[in-house]
Amino acid sequence: MAPQRLLLLFIFLFYFSSFPSTARFITGPSSPTDLVSDGISTVKNPPFLSLKPLFSAEESCEQTYGFLPCTTTVLGNLFLIIVYGYLMFLAATYLSNGSELLLEILGPGIVGGLFLPILGALPDAMLILVSGLSGTAETAQDQVSVGMGLLAGSTVMLLTVIWGSCVVVGRCDIRDSVAVDGTITKGFHLTETGVSTDIWTCYAASIMAISIIPFVIVQLPQVLNSTSGRHLAVLIALIISVSMLVSYCVYQVFQPWIQRRRLAFAKHKHVISGILRHLKKQAFGKLLTEDGEPNTEIIRKLFETIDENRDGHLSPSELKALIIGIRFEEIDFDKEDAVMKVMADFDTSLDSYIQEEEFVKGITKWINEAKQTGGAYLEPNAGTFKFIDQFHQQTKREHALLGSEEQSDEVVEHVENPRWISFKAVLMLLVGTLIAAAFADPLVDAVDNFSTATSIPSFFISFIALPLATNSSEAVSAIIFATRKKQRTASLTFSELYGAVTMNNVLCLSVFLALVYVRGLTWDFSSEVLVILIVCIVMGAFASFRTTFPLWTCSIAYILYPFSLALVYVLDYVFGWS
Repeated sequence: MAPQRLLLLFIFLFYFSSFPSTARFITGPSSPTDLVSDGISTVKNPPFLSLKPLFSAEESCEQTYGFLPCTTTVLGNLFLIIVYGYLMFLAATYLSNGSELLLEILGPGIVGGLFLPILGALPDAMLILVSGLSGTAETAQDQVSVGMGLLAGSTVMLLTVIWGSCVVVGRCDIRDSVAVDGTITKGFHLTETGVSTDIWTCYAASIMAISIIPFVIVQLPQVLNSTSGRHLAVLIALIISVSMLVSYCVYQVFQPWIQRRRLAFAKHKHVISGILRHLKKQAFGKLLTEDGEPNTEIIRKLFETIDENRDGHLSPSELKALIIGIRFEEIDFDKEDAVMKVMADFDTSLDSYIQEEEFVKGITKWINEAKQTGGAYLEPNAGTFKFIDQFHQQTKREHALLGSEEQSDEVVEHVENPRWISFKAVLMLLVGTLIAAAFADPLVDAVDNFSTATSIPSFFISFIALPLATNSSEAVSAIIFATRKKQRTASLTFSELYGAVTMNNVLCLSVFLALVYVRGLTWDFSSEVLVILIVCIVMGAFASFRTTFPLWTCSIAYILYPFSLALVYVLDYVFGWS
């Protein structure tokens, strides 16, 4: 069934199932005489006939916006949560699809770095905002737990259930500590299958771990048992959170440019290592003397070998012939660009030629750099130094960790009818934003009413149910992307998960702290903050220092989810810790 028809069906059932209903109790007629009563008339509200917890709606409820239906029954509010949750899911889907279309047209940079992270966190931010704006300060204090439950639940779900699922569906065979793209022959082996990411994913995980600083600051007065500094701590945490949000967006804007520069530098280092390795094989003697210094005599002989026309200098064409003749082991790069960079390293006279002295100085400089990176030590029974091979292997690993180049900020030429796609993208973003803004408040009211009707704390409803609505499209997209079983797609998948949690920790928390500060609410979410800190620190530290995740690592993520829920329950409702 199409989403539009399903939505109409929801709305139709929504209106006809949400009208208040009443229930009456069956009693016998009063006795007209003084005869002994059989007891029927004295029974008041027999419990086996009281259906109020499910169907009674004698208590009044306030309609959101003055016209949306409401109910005080359990089933009625459950249905409202499902309907409004589906609408928030629809809003998240429109925002996600519109963002992808806009990214397809404009590429990363401003769009990918600034708009996409904010739009991705918009449904959660809307729900948090309306949870603290409703009614009086007392009402807002009661409903703001919905926003905190959503914030904690969203973070925990992204880093546990979704993270672990991406490892399971994206697993490949692991060889030499790296997952081989598209190869899965070992089934569900816990240590020999898994996923690999690039170094930028590690950076994203580190940023996510750092983004918990505002939570620590706002929690300090509770840790120190201070009541006087709580309002000030909220303000300081708000300022730092907004500052981190701006810094993160700036980093995201310039990250593609930084990545391209890092990748270009890694390729240049690989060219250097390849040339040194080639010269080592072609040398008439050792590149280093017995005391470990560059052997200038051998380097001069190598210069004469490369100088094919014997004119005393190397031209760009001779240098290009040298580079083309070297096998760089599946590293693709622009040969002309490599020649220009080597000329820039060697040609100190700027005459577009490399003189013999310039060649000697340049190779000496490269050898010293390789010694610092690869380490200079003697091979057994060889009488030569092995640092060049070590340097070469390291440059290969650096290039692999950096991944491939990202798309530039220019308009993509192969996209057909870019105007129509741009219009469609903007329209989807507008519709998604309007739906999220319109139905966030009714969803919070439904959760609060359902909590009242069932005596279930609203935090647990928002912790478990609401993230399924606001993050479901992101979860499905991440899992589908991970099934492509490539390092690049795995890197993008996990980077998006870490980025979404970072936006929760800076954007959504900024909204939450602003509500608490402006409305004078009380910050009493110690157990929830503890859960966020534990999950972010564990998964952030785990993902910051490794790029390959064997299948067994998903068990850590899966265990953290029930642990987080149980921890909040024990601290809040057993020990009364808030």
